[in-house]
Amino acid sequence: RLVIELYDDKAPLAVENFKALCTGEKGVSKNCGVAYHYKGVRFHRVVKGFMMQGGDFAMQNGSGGESIWAKKFKDEKDGLKLKHDARGVLSMGNTGKNSNGSQFFITFAPCKALDGKHVVFGKVIEGFGVLDAIEALAAASGGVTEEPTAPVVVADCGVL
Repeated sequence: RLVIELYDDKAPLAVENFKALCTGEKGVSKNCGVAYHYKGVRFHRVVKGFMMQGGDFAMQNGSGGESIWAKKFKDEKDGLKLKHDARGVLSMGNTGKNSNGSQFFITFAPCKALDGKHVVFGKVIEGFGVLDAIEALAAASGGVTEEPTAPVVVADCGVL
């Protein structure tokens, strides 16, 4: 199990969105007809020495997902100031500036190239052995896909 500390004070929108998607409290998306919930969602991208990415509850492949507000939300300045400077940093996946939805990633190593481009909103505080096991499932580098060699799925999630 991964236990994550969230930075409510630095990225309140990202944290509110993430918590609600962990609990499933927002029901079903009117846009895609799928539950706003991370339970059962797969990590579609696992890159050794870089990160694991998931959160696409709509399509399960990295092409979908949305925030609990049914639209993209803006980058939070304080979250952009935080650094991807360690293993276990939790950050919003995006397709560019102000395009945050439901996708997120957790770093396997410092990733300074992501600083200022992705909102950091938490960090792993327990379960680094789980991160090790997931990173070991990364596809061979230079391959066509970044999908893990075996399914990595959120078995359960919530707020402690």
